[in-house]
Amino acid sequence: MKSPVVILAAVLAIGLGGCATDNAAAPAPAPSQSQAASGEVEAFLAKNDLAGMSAPEIIEKLEATNADRETGPIGSVRPNELILSGADKSQVSMPITDKFYLSFAPYATRTHDCFNHNLASCQGELPQTPFEVTVVDSSGATLVNETLTSHDNGFVGVWLPKDITGTITVRGQGKEVTSDISTSADDPTCLTTLKLT
Repeated sequence: MKSPVVILAAVLAIGLGGCATDNAAAPAPAPSQSQAASGEVEAFLAKNDLAGMSAPEIIEKLEATNADRETGPIGSVRPNELILSGADKSQVSMPITDKFYLSFAPYATRTHDCFNHNLASCQGELPQTPFEVTVVDSSGATLVNETLTSHDNGFVGVWLPKDITGTITVRGQGKEVTSDISTSADDPTCLTTLKLT
């Protein structure tokens, strides 16, 4: 089994970095002819046991486990795309067209900077913890109101409409936090500033 240092070095070498703070930190692959790109994506997915899966399905699968830390693929979630990198440094991009994925890690004492959520290297403080989560948009409509349990990586992910503003409230361990959110093409997909107080 590889050591955490070797794994982290591999993640950084791929160029997706752990919880990148700069939304330009890892550029997407250069656009190519759609047929060639489609074939490249299909081959990558087949090689990584993700054949036939959509970007949202892959995000949910990789978010739910820490297995990708050692075996890959590494996934970086952007507002409009999922960038995947394999152990062989191959890289593909899949569009996220109709929703915005926001992954957040509530914390009590320690956190880290994050902008583009990395499905392999981002680690929150409170794994396997239930939270009451409410998301309300600026018009007052409730978009999420349920109890969600953080994954092994300490993150909880929600799918939201694109191009909205609103608030997220998280309650857990007898504490709570509320924060403004927005889901435009320039917004972070990773929220690590939710300190429970």
